[in-house]
Amino acid sequence: MNHDSPLPPLSPRPPHHLAAGPRRVLTTARLRSHGVSAAEADDQCRPGGPWQQLLPGVVLLHPGPPTSEERLHAALLYTARERSARVPVQPGPADSTAPHYEDAMITGPAALTLYGFSSTPPLSSLETFDVLVPRLRRLRSTGCVRIVRTPVLPAPERVAGVPVAPVPRALADAVAGLDDAGTVRRLLMEAVVCGHCDATALVRELTAAKLLGRPHVVHAVNSLMAEGRAHAEDGLYRMVRAYGLPDPLWNVDLRLPGGPHLGGLDAYWPEQAVALDLDIRAPRREDRRENLPDDDVLRSEYARKREHLERLGITVVRVTPRRLRDAAEQQAAVIRTALMAADDRDPAAYVVVLPR
Repeated sequence: MNHDSPLPPLSPRPPHHLAAGPRRVLTTARLRSHGVSAAEADDQCRPGGPWQQLLPGVVLLHPGPPTSEERLHAALLYTARERSARVPVQPGPADSTAPHYEDAMITGPAALTLYGFSSTPPLSSLETFDVLVPRLRRLRSTGCVRIVRTPVLPAPERVAGVPVAPVPRALADAVAGLDDAGTVRRLLMEAVVCGHCDATALVRELTAAKLLGRPHVVHAVNSLMAEGRAHAEDGLYRMVRAYGLPDPLWNVDLRLPGGPHLGGLDAYWPEQAVALDLDIRAPRREDRRENLPDDDVLRSEYARKREHLERLGITVVRVTPRRLRDAAEQQAAVIRTALMAADDRDPAAYVVVLPR
């Protein structure tokens, strides 16, 4: 017996059987595990043949135009790491051709479309898909794939079975390729107003991507923060009315008599010395300080104002737009508790209340 002869692949399938399966896009490595040699795959992909090579190492198992889903999975199959195995994958159930994507995820406009954004084109209109990969991966942009590199790959979201970059990262990658302030503004507004992500996370990602040095992005962010504040203030008015809270003084500045400015507040109940501060952080270039990220600078400013007011006996309730949107009843309960506790506290220092 000749023990040196190569062993045949396990249960090889004829190519036409694969083409009739649930997945019509496979890597050449996966085809080999089904008994299709490289030479046979090349023969099937010849001009006029039943298959076609969509990307290096990725084969479409039919001759017609690929669907958007097939192009999307082809992009991921090209960029994702193959899971290594000591034995060929056993053919049989549909799971045997199910893709396992590692170290790659869809980002940019295609990711936003998958998330349901109306401001981005449908997948069928996108000529290329941005794919986020670790910086040291040896890959090049080709065909319908544009490689986007990052030092640290974020944890992906799963949308329709596809690994997708988190919304703030996908937005930053989309904005990086845009030079129109109106388009950027529409994307950012949809992200925040429709609840895909909050403004703080979004601006933090734009800052990390060094996009706030572009005037049209700064303009879009300023518009976003102004409109975001208006939406948050509307939510605050609705919460006070809906849950029967006493009417506060809206949008005021506090000062010590003859003394310094204590800060602006979105709502203030003077009899109970309870202040409400909407936490809408928008890092500004001029606020940067040495060794402190923008968000930390603003966090420290909020903390200083709160500490100063509380030393004067004023209770400060901080509310974020997301909490107003998702947990208005809980926020109303927090404010009501602070108002009811006023009788148990020492009287607050006298402050001057001015319109803002």
